[in-house]
Amino acid sequence: MARTVEAVLDHAAAACARRGAQLTPLRREVLRLVLEAEGPVGAYALLDRLKETRAGAAPPTVYRALDFLLEQGLIHKVERLNAFVGCAEAPHGHAGAGDGHGHPHQFLICRRCGATTEISDAAVTQALAAAAGRAGFVLHGATVEAEGLCARCAQG
Repeated sequence: MARTVEAVLDHAAAACARRGAQLTPLRREVLRLVLEAEGPVGAYALLDRLKETRAGAAPPTVYRALDFLLEQGLIHKVERLNAFVGCAEAPHGHAGAGDGHGHPHQFLICRRCGATTEISDAAVTQALAAAAGRAGFVLHGATVEAEGLCARCAQG
């Protein structure tokens, strides 16, 4: 896994550089912590982990890094959980789509264990845009968060 995370981090740094942005050591470390988390992780949990290597880390430190990673399309915020996950499409990143992601993304959140899965189904996005259009609303972006039971919890 360490090699895989390192590869994602290296690709993320290259993608940022191509867009004229810099994945600083701090931003890289926060991205690493998000990627290594077993599920969605909150900002304060990230701060606690960050303090293990950066004693002076404070909430603004983490929030600025998270804002950058969101802008670059490297992570998503799962609003329902107020937590962050690595983007399944990263490290390619999709900056420039308003929310930092140019691909459709939806989250399936398990009510029992909290497991969160990112899916990318263009049909869901198209259906939402069509429904919004029928209501006279111009949709510029959306994140769908659906609750239910993951396969493991549904069986148990």
